[in-house]
Amino acid sequence: MQPGESSGSGWLVFTALTVVCWGLYGIFLHKGQGLMGDPQNGRMKAFLWVGAAYLLVAVVGPLVMLVVQKASWEFTAGGVAWSLVAGSVGAVGAFGVLLAFGAKGSPAVVMSVIFAGAPVVNALVAIGLTNAWGRVRWPFVVGILMAATGAWMVSYFKPGPAPHAPVASAQAPEGVGR
Repeated sequence: MQPGESSGSGWLVFTALTVVCWGLYGIFLHKGQGLMGDPQNGRMKAFLWVGAAYLLVAVVGPLVMLVVQKASWEFTAGGVAWSLVAGSVGAVGAFGVLLAFGAKGSPAVVMSVIFAGAPVVNALVAIGLTNAWGRVRWPFVVGILMAATGAWMVSYFKPGPAPHAPVASAQAPEGVGR
């Protein structure tokens, strides 16, 4: 167990919450942009409201929690800097999702590729930051290859568009008008 880690499983509930929310994010964002009624700027309008939601959830929520918990209002420069970097890469990533949709990516494929690739990036950066390259074992490499293969399979074998309904024949039905 690493320092600061809990032996309990309460973290799993919050992890599941994140999985569900991020799993729904792309679908809901795509739906929101479509319902803006503005093919030219619907994506940017939808992302504007994503930003408003971030403001409410990520600014107001922690402020309330800090006040309720009577927390200290002292911040370290390093903590602020890395937190701003984290927020920026999160926001740029969300913007990338939106741009992927604008480039004709479907939510199912875009989000599948993101959720296959993001854990790989996370693992590689974490290994690099902790200089743990000497402890990488073959199952880890196989896992990366499986994630890449899974992302490719989802993209390549995605379901096609619904078939168009057959055009009604101009002929009169059998026995009518004859």
